[in-house]
Amino acid sequence: MSKTIDVLFVDDEEHLRRAMQQTLELAGYKVETASSVNEAMALVSQDFAGIIVTDIRMPGQSGMDLLQLCLEIDADLPVIFVTGHGDITLAVEAMRAGAYDFIEKPFSSEQLLDPVARALEKRRLTLEVRHLRDAVTSRRDNLELRLAGRSAAMVHVREQIRAIAPSSANLLILGDTGTGKEVVARAVHDFGYGLGGRDSGDRQSAGGEINRPFVAISCSALPTEMIEAELFGYEAGAFPGAVRARFGKFEHARNGTIFFDGIETLPLDVQAKLVPVLENQSITRLGSNEAVDLNVRFIASSKRALEEGVSEGWFRADLLYQISVATINLPDLAQRREDIGRLFVELVRDAAARNKLAQPEISDDYLALLAARNWPGNIRELRNVAERHVLGLQTGEQSGAVEGSRLSDRVASFERQAICSELKAKKGRLKDVYLSLGLSRKSLYEKMQKHGIDRRDFL
Repeated sequence: MSKTIDVLFVDDEEHLRRAMQQTLELAGYKVETASSVNEAMALVSQDFAGIIVTDIRMPGQSGMDLLQLCLEIDADLPVIFVTGHGDITLAVEAMRAGAYDFIEKPFSSEQLLDPVARALEKRRLTLEVRHLRDAVTSRRDNLELRLAGRSAAMVHVREQIRAIAPSSANLLILGDTGTGKEVVARAVHDFGYGLGGRDSGDRQSAGGEINRPFVAISCSALPTEMIEAELFGYEAGAFPGAVRARFGKFEHARNGTIFFDGIETLPLDVQAKLVPVLENQSITRLGSNEAVDLNVRFIASSKRALEEGVSEGWFRADLLYQISVATINLPDLAQRREDIGRLFVELVRDAAARNKLAQPEISDDYLALLAARNWPGNIRELRNVAERHVLGLQTGEQSGAVEGSRLSDRVASFERQAICSELKAKKGRLKDVYLSLGLSRKSLYEKMQKHGIDRRDFL
């Protein structure tokens, strides 16, 4: 890790190094000096957050050599040259090679401080953008961050995503409101290796697939009288009011992924029109006779079992068979109680960062209450509670976290709380815990598994 430096000043003349260090420190900068290229490079690494000001002419390796070495480490690192009167041509050459600016000797304090301030601001913005990009990439590329949880159910979901994503298979995602169906759909899209066409067999890189379009269609929100126009698009004059041609959602998703969110809400006549689209991978705009190839993967989600819809007559069997080549069932939050505490902590951390607030304390007792609570809104509801916790709006929520729950839930909450307290006091030493609680080793293991308690959290 690099030492915190705002400005690294490099010059072989000691009196000039001292003078520049004093000027820059009086302006409020953290300054280090070096007398040679080798000495300077010992202070520069990939996480160097400052800038470099260097003489262009030095014995041995020159400022140009230093520039080249710095840009090899970080092409965005600002380097400012100090030049003599006869070095203007060399300075221009340095600018073409990637230098940020140059200052001609002799110069005043203002002539030095102005480009230094601008270069530092550029450096700050560069690193901030890089940090944000890395954070987004990390979350995008890390399936455990997107779909967190150590429960067997979530481990299985992640395994299914990894198995399905590289293929072009259509996918059905089943789960209640708030279980993360669109998160799974986007993960399958992003982690895919590219579709390359049903018949071509081409393969793209995972990175290439991430840039392909992902078009989410909220089936319940489609205007009834305009569903076909919204999905298939239309030509000018196809119907009254169609002044100009328009792409539909299918066409916008070409070479990518179409996600039908809540496919169970589509009317039967629209379902009938989807079947040939999935079969042929092509559509025809309203008012046109020309087919448009799609080359897309279809993913659908439903809150209801579509097999029941087929037997009850509100969902077409042929559409079900087309869309459910693979199926992922998402568990309710109540079915993965062992994940609730960890999820809540992560959601609180995200909410605090998003609102630019300090992360509040979360007691073990509160986490135990949350783990025992019923969550009809699943992760979406848990996220709302985390948001209120960060904003300080959770008054009465902690004490009422299990309000209305059954006696067995309250007993389970107390049991979990007691085990967590002992694990914390005994620093995760299981023998000390089961002896202090008067349990057998087997009973403690069973209760920890039942309540989703991980010994590693207390080490």
